[in-house]
Amino acid sequence: QFELVESGGGLVQPGGSLRLSCVLSGFTLDYYAMGWFRQAPGREREGVSCIASSGESTNYADSVKGRFTISRDNAKNTVYLQMNNLKPEDTAVYYCAASGWPVVSSCDAGLFGSWGQGTQVTVSS
Repeated sequence: QFELVESGGGLVQPGGSLRLSCVLSGFTLDYYAMGWFRQAPGREREGVSCIASSGESTNYADSVKGRFTISRDNAKNTVYLQMNNLKPEDTAVYYCAASGWPVVSSCDAGLFGSWGQGTQVTVSS
């Protein structure tokens, strides 16, 4: 049984940092592109960042470029999202997802078939 479990969310002040983790069980991370997505109240789910199975290819939403970094440790079956200089508009539930392919052409949620339960990130003073 595939399972993705996110952690690391919480309340942080503007300008602060958080690191999200996503641990996978039931399958090997090595062969799959992974992504982080977020959904704020009243808004559609959006792709934040995605990474190929090798880790050599990444992409980011324009709104997070230069502030967020995605990474993966295949040996630990874990994907990370380092979030720096957080802004109130980053407030959302963040989801980890696995694609069925080693590389994806874009961070399109339709390309990802397995999802975690989400972790809340709130940026507020």
